This record gives sequence, C-alpha cells and structure tokens, in this order.
Amino acid sequence: MTKGTISLIALVGVLFVILSSVFIVDEREKALVLQFGQIKSVKEEPGLAFKVPFIQDVVKYDDRILALDTVPTEVTPSDDRRLVVDAFARYRVADVVQFRQAVGVGGLRAAEDRLEGILNPVIREVLGSDGVTSNTILSADRSSLMQRITAQARARAMPLGLEVVDVRLKQTNLPEQNLDATFSRMRAEREREAADEIARGEEAALRVRAQADRTKVELVSEAQKTADITRGEADARRNAIFADAYGADEEFFEFRRSLDAYEKAIRSDNSTLVINPDNAFFDYLKSDQGAAAN
Repeated sequence: MTKGTISLIALVGVLFVILSSVFIVDEREKALVLQFGQIKSVKEEPGLAFKVPFIQDVVKYDDRILALDTVPTEVTPSDDRRLVVDAFARYRVADVVQFRQAVGVGGLRAAEDRLEGILNPVIREVLGSDGVTSNTILSADRSSLMQRITAQARARAMPLGLEVVDVRLKQTNLPEQNLDATFSRMRAEREREAADEIARGEEAALRVRAQADRTKVELVSEAQKTADITRGEADARRNAIFADAYGADEEFFEFRRSLDAYEKAIRSDNSTLVINPDNAFFDYLKSDQGAAAN
C-alpha cells in the first residue's frame, strides 16, 4: 500500500470522525446529548454543536407549539343532561430534560398518550362541577370553562416537561342514544307552540269576525232607520200635496183619482169588469160619453 493511499484513508477517517462529532440544532428544535442513555448536555440554541463520536448520541425534540385532538369524552353536567365533548389542546415541550426523564424513549407519541390521559379527566371534572349546566357549556360563557380546563391541565402536565398552551372545545353533541328522545321532545314543543299560535289566530279571527258582524248590523240598522225616515217624510210630503190639491179643486182631485183607478183596473191582462152600469165607478165615463154625444 502506497503512502498516498494511506494518507487518503487517514484523511477520510479524520473527516468521518469530525462529521460524527458535529450536529446541527434547528431553530425549531431542542436537542439532548446522551451518553449511554444518560443526559450529558442540552442544546437549545440553534446552530452547530459537538458531541463525542461513537459514544454520545443526539436526540432532538420539536420546540414548536403542537396540537392534540382528544377522543370524544362523555360528560354529565349538574343538570344531568349528558353531552359528548370533542376537544383539542395546543402544547409544547417546555423542559426537554424533564420530558426525557418522564416519557423515556417513547417520545411525543408516549407524551400525547399521557397528556390525553390528563385532559379527559380534567374536562369531565370541570364540566361536571357544581353550577355548570348543559346550557352553560353550549353558550358563549364556556370560555371561562375552557380557561379552567387549561389551567388545571397545565398544572398536571408540568411533571411531564410539557406546557399546555390552550384547550378548546370543538364540538358538543348529545349521545347517540339520546338524540331520538331529544328530537321527539323538540318536535313536541314545536307542535305545542304551533297549536298555541293557531289557537291565538283563531281567537283573533273570531274577534275580528264578530266586530265585522256587529258593524254590519249597525250599518244596516242605521241605513234602514234613515230610509224609513226618508220614506216617512216623502209620504208626509205626498199627502200634504194631495191635501193641498184636494183643497184647491175637489172636483179635479176626484177626477184624478178616478183616472188612477181606471188605469189600475183596466189592464191588458185584466180588462174584463162585471159592474153595475149605475155604479159610481163609471160617473166620469158617463160624463165623457154624454159630452161626446152632445
């Protein structure tokens, strides 16, 4: 083996050792330097860092805020109306040393399992406490409940080296077995409200109809009264005219009355009369015939 080949092998070995002793810490990460499983140093600042090659290992953890969706949890508020709550949490690895000691080699997967084991009991505890009803959980007032859940979950997650940033309730639903009963109750309430509205509408319609009938009777009665008064005044005036005419010329008045009687008695459909010729009914006819003969 030539000297050049040996030098090249030595150079490659040196480069390999150098590269094995250097690692990069990203600004989104924190790193632990482990030697035979024991923590030797913590690297939290981004940039180049060094370790002993072949002896020490580097374990990196995400330093960003992470999200965890919990499984739906059934809670029972103080009004005994059961609800299924779906929540999510935002958290971060605050202390990598404590985190490594608490979860070991399981990493984030093991940490999230343990964090979910913290969140679900806290959610049931807070939402099931005295004074918390289903209406409170479903209203805008539940922000204070989420703050209480966050505070308690943060305190319980600190031994894991985790910081719980926030806990939010995504959905709040009724259990599947309660949906039919709830829908039936809602339907019955709406039908009762509809029946009340129909009854009130019919009552209002009866009042309007009764008022209209009363107004109709009053108007017809007033019109009949006015017509009777007008008819009476007209009859009185007619009689007065007849009386004045009779007083002015009695013979003419009698003649006029006879003509009216002839007109009513002698019609095209009733022109046959059987009357004594000497009857007074024909006095003016006789007079007309006598005048015509003369």
